[in-house]
Amino acid sequence: MGEVYGFLQYKRETAGYRQIQERLEDYKEIIYFLEENKLFTQGARCMECGIPYCHSIGCPSGNLIPEWNDYVSKGQWREAYERLEITNNFPEITGRICPALCEASCSLSINDAPVTIKQIELAIIEKAFAEDWVKAVPPQKESGKSIAIVGSGPAGLAAAQQLRRSGHTVTVFERNNEIGGILRYGIPDFKLDKGIIDRRLKILKEEGVRFETNALIGEDISADFLKRKHDIVLLTTGAHTPRSLPISGIDLDEIYYALDYLTDSNQFISGEKEAHQIISAKDKVVLVIGGGDTGSDCVGTANRQGAKKIYQFEIMPKPIEWNEPWNPQWPDWPQILRTSSSHEEGCERRWSVLTKKFMSRSVQVEEGHFCEVNWKKDSKGKMFMEEIPGTEFSLKVDMVLLATGFVHVEHSRLLEDLEIAIDQKGNIAVDETFMTNIPGVFAAGDSVKGASLVIHAIHQGREAANYINQYIQ
Repeated sequence: MGEVYGFLQYKRETAGYRQIQERLEDYKEIIYFLEENKLFTQGARCMECGIPYCHSIGCPSGNLIPEWNDYVSKGQWREAYERLEITNNFPEITGRICPALCEASCSLSINDAPVTIKQIELAIIEKAFAEDWVKAVPPQKESGKSIAIVGSGPAGLAAAQQLRRSGHTVTVFERNNEIGGILRYGIPDFKLDKGIIDRRLKILKEEGVRFETNALIGEDISADFLKRKHDIVLLTTGAHTPRSLPISGIDLDEIYYALDYLTDSNQFISGEKEAHQIISAKDKVVLVIGGGDTGSDCVGTANRQGAKKIYQFEIMPKPIEWNEPWNPQWPDWPQILRTSSSHEEGCERRWSVLTKKFMSRSVQVEEGHFCEVNWKKDSKGKMFMEEIPGTEFSLKVDMVLLATGFVHVEHSRLLEDLEIAIDQKGNIAVDETFMTNIPGVFAAGDSVKGASLVIHAIHQGREAANYINQYIQ
């Protein structure tokens, strides 16, 4: 390593965010970047541990983290980039939105603050783009094989790049106006500027990946035609079936699924929709149900739209508050209270709250009824909840956003026509090679795993591409 005792000499530093009042005035990215001299010392904090848990347990893609940390500590940026691109097609995306599982499993996290892996990763790829090191890599030889990829999210795009570089003709089909899937339509611009996606798509196009938008496979193009036209079909359609609440009043106006709300906002920012065409929180009392990242994104978006007041309710118990820099559950992802940049911008959060019903004197939601719950474990260790008597309360609201997660892949006509088998969770069933029950039809990403992290989707897309290459030869 660059400095054997760097982890003892230097403290962890992060760049932080733009000031709250400033960033609430726009949808631009909120992150700052560490200065280069600080990145050298942060890279030097990477200790010469015998087992790099960050890469072997933390990162699903097996990023070569210690290697590029070492190169950064020495100012060898080109070499750092060459290691980074081996395992990750889109580090400029994961460097912005990944929760950094790698940092939680960093050996320093046993009793100290972890290496700033995520910010180093982002610095490497942005340096590479600035120096024009990120180049298209078209195949040297064409295979003569044709592959259709349905869905242009992270799994589909990662697989498309890997397969095209192997010499196959690759066409990515997307049902929306623009390519990117959940990256473009589900993640707010203040977390992921869409120019970052477009910059990468330019490279994929230069490599020869073909894109077809506004193409709903199974409706606009039949599944049978797709199979006859292409040697291989890869399904990367994501997990878009939202989880609803089986309660009275859930069908009232001004109650929306979070993804619909976030998609509208992103389409407004990109110019696809006018202000009067989108779901807006302006001057409204907004309730976000669900305490995860999607709920946090709703909070940040509603604040930028000018919401009067924002509440966020979560049915699960409040995680432990942890102010120490080290991981209390090392090397696993710790179940601790996290306050996102959106939360800092303003909202009232509550946990262990069960939503009972919504009410209105008209067609638009006016009031929600709730109670507190207590979580216990049964004899088998399974969690269950009990309502706490006397804790019932109500809340006047103008809008409700359901950020309650996704249950499984959309059971579309495409899957029906292809006769794709579904597993017990409602997702696409695949074998160890990511092939479905239909020979030549593969699936990867959230459509297989269920709603998960972008890095998982990228990894599965790469793995599926590898197995497709083996199958098609």
